[in-house]
Amino acid sequence: MSGEQFALPEAIGLLRSTRKRPATGQLLTISAADPLNLAGILSPGPRVSAIASNRLLLRDGVPIASLEAGKVVTLQPQPAESDRVIEPALRVGTMPAALRPYYA
Repeated sequence: MSGEQFALPEAIGLLRSTRKRPATGQLLTISAADPLNLAGILSPGPRVSAIASNRLLLRDGVPIASLEAGKVVTLQPQPAESDRVIEPALRVGTMPAALRPYYA
């Protein structure tokens, strides 16, 4: 793991308060090359290779699926109806539309 040595001391309290919040079901898609990709390192399940073209889908911070070599890989059992949400989230992303021009 890398990066934790750069966190400000206030980050500890903020992270602990986040852990105590109720789950909202929020989805977040990140590049598998992002340092936030700790799938298979700190969380149970398979490791997602840190390749820029791979993507990782998190629900409330927990890895639930990945996109590797163009194929969707389920990391946790999900209800069948969520397949309609998971694949587009991995292929298109979950970034708000207002921010997309900055990352194009």
